[in-house]
Amino acid sequence: MNDFNPEIIKVIGFDADDTLWVNEPFYRETEARFCDILSRYMPPAEINARLFRVEVDNLNLYGYGSKAFVLSLIETAVDISEGKVTAGEISRIIELGKAQINTKNPLLPGVPEVLEVLSRRYRLIVVTKGDLLDQERKLKNSGIADYFHHVEIMSDKKTDNYRRLLAHLDVTPDQFLMVGNSLKSDVVPVLTLGGYAIHVPFHVTWQHEELDPHDIPVGHFFTAEKLRGILSVFGL
Repeated sequence: MNDFNPEIIKVIGFDADDTLWVNEPFYRETEARFCDILSRYMPPAEINARLFRVEVDNLNLYGYGSKAFVLSLIETAVDISEGKVTAGEISRIIELGKAQINTKNPLLPGVPEVLEVLSRRYRLIVVTKGDLLDQERKLKNSGIADYFHHVEIMSDKKTDNYRRLLAHLDVTPDQFLMVGNSLKSDVVPVLTLGGYAIHVPFHVTWQHEELDPHDIPVGHFFTAEKLRGILSVFGL
């Protein structure tokens, strides 16, 4: 991105989960407890594999987010137990889901600092996917909502979703830059449109979001190890 000119950017989009605040580790913790509940039926590795297949199969029905996750947990429990899962076990699984939904997601290091600096020069927005109430709750609890001019909660993050978003914002792709932890959801669709993207890796990534870096299209793309590192991309 040596030829990147920050002055052409009008809008910066920020992914939410695992870019602004911690999220995926809570899913992993819930999965571990789920495996403990169902340990009499199957080893943990097999339970996790079955759960992942159920989650992916259900994406078109339920979308993303904690509620979809809980429904997939229950379906997986019925599946691996061959219908023998008890009402008590189902109740414990539901409580796991409620506990995760009620968890306050802590901000990642540097988030307020970065938003404060960039908000002086650019229009900032949140671009996330998942359950509407779930994501609204996380943003409200975060204490950073006032930095953002717009919040877009998408059913998915594909090229057409971003194209509609940019049309709504009345900006061209080359005036938009996306910041996020997922190459698949935050980087590739934006590069495909001709926009800019900064990848900020997170140490835990859901399998469905994993992508071979070699599959990234040529474009205006940069990687920052931590969120604070994106400021140098803008010369700040």
